[in-house]
Amino acid sequence: MDDAQVRLLREFLSGTGWVERTRDFARTIRRTTRRPNGLLLVGTPEAEPWHMTAHLAEEARLGAGVELQPTLVRWAPPPGAPAHLAVPLDRLRETRRGETLLIVAEQRSPADLLERVHDVRRGGATVLAMDGGDPELEALAHDALVLPAESADPIAGRSQLTFDSAEHLVSLAVGEAASGGRRGVRDRLARVLELVSGPDRL
Repeated sequence: MDDAQVRLLREFLSGTGWVERTRDFARTIRRTTRRPNGLLLVGTPEAEPWHMTAHLAEEARLGAGVELQPTLVRWAPPPGAPAHLAVPLDRLRETRRGETLLIVAEQRSPADLLERVHDVRRGGATVLAMDGGDPELEALAHDALVLPAESADPIAGRSQLTFDSAEHLVSLAVGEAASGGRRGVRDRLARVLELVSGPDRL
């Protein structure tokens, strides 16, 4: 889903409250993450937030700032994984004020994760959550974007948001918050050139 498609999604959801809520959540991510590489993402053992991490990394590349360059924290990095894919859960012990832990978990978080989140919050870092309705996780989070279960009714579903769509909306809004609500001309031109010619290769 590219920027144009995300903007169409915003139009589709206008009047539901979701556009404003995802923008507010993005501003919180931006405001609370003040250290370089201080945005940590973690999911459950069954579902790591690759998708959200990739989108936030793209926004950081386009100018959102080094502090918004996400770090994917993994439950069991495989031996020999590249450095950016080998950050273990122990990294959470090092979190501090000015960093943000974003838990992206559509399913309930396991007890081990909740214990680690509690320690992170006690250590002074900000805890944010995107979840599908997890009262224990939400009680630990400073802010939570709670996504309801999808509806089979297309009319009722218009007021709801899938995890995939929410990740796109929040990521785009993070980039906009960093650029004052709109992308700079240079960023937009770079995106167009990359779409036409492909990314630069060293």
